[in-house]
Amino acid sequence: MKDTVKLLVETNSPSGREEKIRNVILEQIRTFVDDYQIDSLGNLIAHKAGPGKKVLFDAHMDEIGFVATYIDENGFVKVEPIGGHNPLLMPSQRIQFEHSAIGTFWFESEYIAKKLTDYQQVSFDSLYVDLGVNSRNAALAKIRIGETATFHQPFLDLGTRWLSKAMDDRIACAALVETIKAIRHTANDLYFVFATQEEVGLVGAKPAAFRIDPDYGVAVDICGTGFLDTPKGIKRLAVKLGAGPTIKIQDKSHIGDYQLNQWIAQIGNQYMIPTQFEVLPFGGTDGSAIQTTKQGVKATTISIPCRYVHSPSEMVDAGDVQHCVQLLLRLAETSFPSW
Repeated sequence: MKDTVKLLVETNSPSGREEKIRNVILEQIRTFVDDYQIDSLGNLIAHKAGPGKKVLFDAHMDEIGFVATYIDENGFVKVEPIGGHNPLLMPSQRIQFEHSAIGTFWFESEYIAKKLTDYQQVSFDSLYVDLGVNSRNAALAKIRIGETATFHQPFLDLGTRWLSKAMDDRIACAALVETIKAIRHTANDLYFVFATQEEVGLVGAKPAAFRIDPDYGVAVDICGTGFLDTPKGIKRLAVKLGAGPTIKIQDKSHIGDYQLNQWIAQIGNQYMIPTQFEVLPFGGTDGSAIQTTKQGVKATTISIPCRYVHSPSEMVDAGDVQHCVQLLLRLAETSFPSW
C-alpha cells in the first residue's frame, strides 16, 4: 500500500495535466479490470462487470498547482494558482515545473519591509518564483509561459502517519487501486472513475457519471480535521486522524444520501471497520457532481481524514487508509440494496 501511495503522490499532475498520473494508475489496474476507457475530458473509467446494481466509485486524479503567467527581465516568474491555495503558505516553498525546472517562492521586498504585518495584502500579485537565473532569456531556457507546476515535496513515512504533497486526492486514488486489486467477486456492476479537474470545479466527474448512469455513486476523497485532532482546530468539525474513514453527512457542495450513509455505516460495524461521520463546514467533492447527474443519483462521499489540506505537507494516518480500503472492498463485494 505504501509503495502505491508514494508512487502516486510523487507523480506531478495538476488539474488539466492529468496524463502522467492517469498512465501511472492505468499501469497499476490494467490487469485487474475487464475493460477501461479514457473519455474526452481525460477521465480514466475502469469496469469490473458484475450481476448487481451499477455502482460508481470515484477519486479525482488531479492535484492543486500553478501556471506560469509572466517572466520579468531578471528571470523572476509570476504564477497563477490552479485550485485553492493560501498565499501565506507559499514563501520558501519549492515548486517543480512540467519540464523539471525547480524554483522557490518568495515575497516581493516591500512585504518584507512591512515585516509582513498586513497579511490581507499578501496575494499571488505579491509573490514570485525564483528559478536561480539572472535574465528572462535564462528563465525561458527552463520554462515557458503557460507551463504548469506543482509543489516539490517527497513522500515521507513518519511511522503511523504519512506526509506528502498531493494526498488530496492521490491517497483516495491509491485506496481505489488497492481495492480493485483485492476484489475477488463482484456482487455489483462496478465502475471506477479516476476523474480530472476536481480542484477547479468538479469538472470531470459529472460527464463520467452521465456516461455510466449509475444506480449509486461513492466519491472517495480527503477531508480536513478539527478540534479533536489538532490544537485549537475547527470547532465544528469532529473528525480526527486514526479514527477511521469518514462518511459524509454534508459539506458545502452536497448532502450525502441518508439511506446510503446508514447502510455504509452498517457495513462498517458488521465488519468491525472504524468509521466517523463527517460534517464539513467548507469544501466539496465529486459526490456533488455524481449526485446531480441526469435525473439524480443516490450518492455520498467516503473521506480519508487529512491534516494541512491544500498545503505541500498533507498528513494522513496509515491505519485510516487501510480501513478505507477494507470498507471499499466490503462495499464492492456486497450487493447494494434496493430503496
